[in-house]
Amino acid sequence: MKPALYLIPVTLSDVPLSQVLPAANIDVVRGIRHFIVENVRSARRFIKKCDRDIDIDGLTFYELNRHTDPNDIASYLAPLENGEPMGIISEAGCPAIADPGADVVAIAQRRGLHVVPLVGPSSILMGLMASGFNGQSFAFLGYLPIEASARVRKFKDMEQRIMRDDQTQIFIETPYRNNALLADLKRHLPGNLRLCVASDITGEKEHIVTRTIRQWAADKTDFGKAPTIFLLYK
Repeated sequence: MKPALYLIPVTLSDVPLSQVLPAANIDVVRGIRHFIVENVRSARRFIKKCDRDIDIDGLTFYELNRHTDPNDIASYLAPLENGEPMGIISEAGCPAIADPGADVVAIAQRRGLHVVPLVGPSSILMGLMASGFNGQSFAFLGYLPIEASARVRKFKDMEQRIMRDDQTQIFIETPYRNNALLADLKRHLPGNLRLCVASDITGEKEHIVTRTIRQWAADKTDFGKAPTIFLLYK
């Protein structure tokens, strides 16, 4: 297999791999022995779902997350520099998108190493696709501030970007805070702005709905702890 850093998407929900990932991705996984992963346990589980016959104990894993010493990251690419293919696996979705894998991809690019992104689900793009919002200009903001006054200021900043730049605003929240974020959005934003809430994308309980803030104010949906993307537009 061609030596490269393969960016390997993972399912967003507990569904059969064949439902969301091309068969070619599985072939790539079979050909790699060195993986940079966000979590070793979940990565091993994903690889085993790809092919039960893969010798998991014969693989090498390098963990890359918020606990990783930044000085260690560059050394992870040693196998690739020695001519062996490597893979990056995040917890869910596409590696390097709102994901620490971006740090090692940046190093690979600086060193002139070949980087290959594979096809797979991205909750950010899939939420945008289904929202009906502007897909020509959009911004992913990640997590919003938790502190109340800072969060309200962020809401106002998003509203200004929407009106001034005609730009869709995309953001996320820790799943157990989904309902609290939705309540804050309803409390502090103009009723005519449109909000899309995209929950459990690709999962059995997938729920993607776009309404005005005014319409959401009357909605009692409980989004619980499902992975959810929020999108805001005029």
